[in-house]
Amino acid sequence: MKGEARRAAIAAYKRRVVPAGIFAIRCTASGQCWVGKAVDLTTILNRLRFTLSRDVCMNRPLQEAWRRHGADCFAFETVETLDDDLTPYVRDRTLKERLDYWQAALPAERI
Repeated sequence: MKGEARRAAIAAYKRRVVPAGIFAIRCTASGQCWVGKAVDLTTILNRLRFTLSRDVCMNRPLQEAWRRHGADCFAFETVETLDDDLTPYVRDRTLKERLDYWQAALPAERI
């Protein structure tokens, strides 16, 4: 990719809409549930799978359940997405509020 095509690709990448929201990870074997917030929901699953598979996840109970039951027993779901037009400050505040709500609604641990 050269010149103008490269600049166009970079500009398109910068203009892409990134969904922010709340996600849940469920262990089907034990029934445990974890919730977390992410500014970019499209990348959080890969990040979590990478840290869990390398045994470096900061959430010890989640890491232990992953080690005990294996990757096949875990399900990832997007619980809620936020509007794209929120300012970063409002988006971060809303994510914190919605994370508190879903942690109580799902009886789940926070990631």
